[in-house]
Amino acid sequence: MIISSRTRTVLVGLRSMLLFTVIVGVVYTGLMTGLGQLMLHHQANGSQLEVNGKVVGSTLIGQSFTDKGGRPLPKYFQPRPSAAGDDGYDAGSSGGSNMGPENPDLAKAIKERRSQVAAFNYVDADRVPADAVTASSSGLDPHISPEYANIQIARVAKARHLDKAVVRRIVDDNTTGRQLGFLGETKVNVVTLNAELDRQH
Repeated sequence: MIISSRTRTVLVGLRSMLLFTVIVGVVYTGLMTGLGQLMLHHQANGSQLEVNGKVVGSTLIGQSFTDKGGRPLPKYFQPRPSAAGDDGYDAGSSGGSNMGPENPDLAKAIKERRSQVAAFNYVDADRVPADAVTASSSGLDPHISPEYANIQIARVAKARHLDKAVVRRIVDDNTTGRQLGFLGETKVNVVTLNAELDRQH
């Protein structure tokens, strides 16, 4: 049977498509998945965080520590606000509020948040750091500044009936410095910090 050049071209194209589908879609994907599970098992599975054998979140994504009414729980360190989704920290709605610093609604919200954070932590409003009242650009950041963590220590210690020195040590254990000594800022991971508190106390 004589095959026309056009038919031959179509068959070659189909064979190439099938071959590369198998190589890229099956072999490569399987190889990368296998290597990820073998070499970076924790990261490949979403950096999941467990407390007493139960997955409670991810070390990479913040979460709210509130009661059913949305009120912050005193025994937990509170994260920075989130504009990701209706309830915050929604990975499917990552993003900030896009309000500029001169926006009157943002200025009003910051003023209200500052008063609420100060009252909740029994400190003067001028001790409330910026990250306590402003969201990160992604809305998913699990980190807060050491300054924000510090003003929460007394409240958490009281709620958990712990010595402040014990809580401060756990905060220090969940604090990371600048990368390579100069990139980024010193920060505290609220999610791992609260998980550690639940594990120990």
